[in-house]
Amino acid sequence: MSEYWSQRFTQEGMIWGSEPSPTALLARDIFRRHQLKSVLVPGAGYGRNTKVFSEEFQTYGIELSQAALEMAVDWDPMSCFIAGSALDYRLDKQVDAVYCYDVLHLFLEEDRRRLIANCLEQLRPGGLLFFTSFSDEDSNFGCGRFLEPGTYEYKEGKFAHFFSEADLREHFAGTEILDTGSQLETLRSPQGATHTYILRTIIARRAL
Repeated sequence: MSEYWSQRFTQEGMIWGSEPSPTALLARDIFRRHQLKSVLVPGAGYGRNTKVFSEEFQTYGIELSQAALEMAVDWDPMSCFIAGSALDYRLDKQVDAVYCYDVLHLFLEEDRRRLIANCLEQLRPGGLLFFTSFSDEDSNFGCGRFLEPGTYEYKEGKFAHFFSEADLREHFAGTEILDTGSQLETLRSPQGATHTYILRTIIARRAL
């Protein structure tokens, strides 16, 4: 996976443009209302979403791709970016919130659960999680080679897990689920091309 993303970031630069996801703005407003102070962004990419948070929160971004990290430091100098895997790397402190955008669906089940567990370890008791992921309502669900329940190689060499509402909730069993949602997300490339898909969101609180 590291090689795939490094190659894409090296060849394509800011793949999805510079505008943040609307879900990052939503998460920022929720974290603001709860008067939180620090945010962890696993799989931070080149910083298009971290920049939303770093303007008012202490923000940490974990990213596997060196090419993406080099762009992120320039794009969002106020965040602290760390080279490492979101599955394994742990900060030496706990944060108030975790915002994880479109990373969870990139893994098979064992690693999906590792990612959530690792995020919870870095989240203080009572802290908030905001995750986005592919939805089983999206047109790519069920396309391509079946790998495991809900997971398909929907493009050659690229697989994803497509979450149902129940599946997403089950992944976060043990947390206090505050809200879930489903919405359209549109990505825009620097060249102006657009791609629209359906994602799911979940907001949860780590138990005290």
